[in-house]
Amino acid sequence: MFRLFVAISFPEDVRIRLAGVCSGLPGARWIDADSMHLTLRFIGDVGGDLAEDIDAALQGVSAPAFELMIAGVDCFESGGKVHTLWAGVEKQPLLVHLRDKVESAVVRAGCEPERRKFKAHVTLARFRSGTPPRIGSFLQSYSRLALGPFPVERFTLYRSHLGSEKAHYEALADYPLDPAPGHDWQEE
Repeated sequence: MFRLFVAISFPEDVRIRLAGVCSGLPGARWIDADSMHLTLRFIGDVGGDLAEDIDAALQGVSAPAFELMIAGVDCFESGGKVHTLWAGVEKQPLLVHLRDKVESAVVRAGCEPERRKFKAHVTLARFRSGTPPRIGSFLQSYSRLALGPFPVERFTLYRSHLGSEKAHYEALADYPLDPAPGHDWQEE
């Protein structure tokens, strides 16, 4: 079985700057800089044949490259308790377009459609014991966090290896996006 997801990885400087936010909250299980990404589609556990079908479907995704910006921090909660701290991503129609193309490809490969609404974010920390002290002041301190813009030229199929402390992510395949018309990222 393979535990799979499709995501956008970030340039090293963006991951390092995001990691600089990751401190000061008791009980936080901070995400390592190397593991920071923007999930386009969580797939879950699949067999080898379906994993190959997913890879083949993703190879057929055609979407333009674009730029992203990280903006602000917030949290997800359930039952009044915070369980995830995340950095936001500015609205980007080409990101939503890519996410929709990835969703279609994964469903065509044989997976069930995603039922949850897409919320572009980068997970920074998870909490096991509920709302941490000082979460309000932390969110206020980083409310104006802004990183980027930075180019997104590919997306990646990852395998997640779960461990007792932290998950390890293995990139299985990269899928290039179409170059943006009239823009050569390499020149900048």
